Amino acid sequence: MWESGLKPIPSSISFNDFLTFLLFHLRTASLVKNFLTFIRFSHTVFALPFALGSMVVAANGWPGWRVFGSILLCMVFARTAAMTFNRLADWEIDKRNPRTAARHKLLGKGLAIAACTVSSLLFLGTTFFINPLCFLLSPLALAIIFFYSLTKRFTHAAQFFLGLALSVSPVGAWLAVTGSFAAPPLILAAGVLSWVAGFDIIYATQDLEADQREGLRSLVVWLGVSKGLALARLLHFILLIALLFFGVSAHLGSLYFFGLIPIPFLLFYEHRIASTLDLGKINKAFFETNAVVGLLFVVIVTLDRVF
Repeated sequence: MWESGLKPIPSSISFNDFLTFLLFHLRTASLVKNFLTFIRFSHTVFALPFALGSMVVAANGWPGWRVFGSILLCMVFARTAAMTFNRLADWEIDKRNPRTAARHKLLGKGLAIAACTVSSLLFLGTTFFINPLCFLLSPLALAIIFFYSLTKRFTHAAQFFLGLALSVSPVGAWLAVTGSFAAPPLILAAGVLSWVAGFDIIYATQDLEADQREGLRSLVVWLGVSKGLALARLLHFILLIALLFFGVSAHLGSLYFFGLIPIPFLLFYEHRIASTLDLGKINKAFFETNAVVGLLFVVIVTLDRVF
């Protein structure tokens, strides 16, 4: 009698098999969680809204699933590459900083190198399917976001280089839609640069002693906390001006401009918390306030273009 070579599915499995299955999936879930923590995946909310807002304006609405998906993938791959590179560059330094001492325990160095390499290649590959200009500029974009991680070693302007790295996102999204440069994304990029440099000055107050001990440079190390926070306020004022000029250059309507009204109050709240020098409150205000600013921006841009 002919018999199939396929093994029948067992009607039941042993407790040991079930336990092995469960442990495997728990380890996988733990690894994914550790990886997302390692790259601070939650901080994606900072750059992504400005990329999506730029996309909506460039497309004058919905750009289609292919463009949207390509932009989203580029953002995820580029940020993953940048963050893993940053962790690798600061591997030994982070071990000696109480705030970051546990980072290297989340992911092995070999896996971090692999993640950085794979995400970089995936970013380059994704841009190939968008348009020739995006693909041509993609190595430059990677170079900019990688370079930031080295700047603390030789310049106090490290916060501005972080701002530059994130400011690439609205320009890249615009190019993905239109395939050409224009004034609105460049104005928005200037705003993002100022915004990021400002909030990273606030964030850097947590690491002042560690940076001084390691001989690292930052605007806070150079200016001190009080003057550093004053510069952060000026940079966030520049953000507000840039958002206004972006709306004018992109011919956005009253819905957008009225939607900007809460942003100065959100930034005022952030700076009020920062002035207390309470590190626990600063970290909370830093994430929540800037996440709301980004979310509000993409919402008002989208509503303005749709309605």
